[in-house]
Amino acid sequence: MPSDGTPVYSGRCYCGAVRLHVTGPPQSVAYCHCSDCRRWTGAPVGAFVAVAPAQLRVSPPLGAPFSAVPGVDRWRCDRCGSPIAARFDYLPDQIYLPIGVMDQADALPPALHCHSASQLSWLHLTDGLPRNDGSGRDMLNDPMP
Repeated sequence: MPSDGTPVYSGRCYCGAVRLHVTGPPQSVAYCHCSDCRRWTGAPVGAFVAVAPAQLRVSPPLGAPFSAVPGVDRWRCDRCGSPIAARFDYLPDQIYLPIGVMDQADALPPALHCHSASQLSWLHLTDGLPRNDGSGRDMLNDPMP
């Protein structure tokens, strides 16, 4: 943590070719149950930390994104294929980083379930967090306290 008390988070892809550095607190941390995020992460539920673009430094810098769904841009490591970042048109000024690539993942607990109507029937998360059947855009656009 810098001397001014600002939290610093770091992360990397599986092979270490891409490094992430985030300065400042996250804007939001959430689970996403949509099929798009499940396919991208390869997990039964995605978990992401949202940061402002100005908070994020990626080395090497993010190149051209891949888009399989209109309004959604995603980046991955060109070497190992790890998911690195995502941007959604309906969530302006936020970049979403998969929690699994973050070194401090344990310090980034999700506070919300998005697209919970798409949750897999056999997945039972009884954490008591708020659930939004859709994107959760209203809650995700309001930065965390």
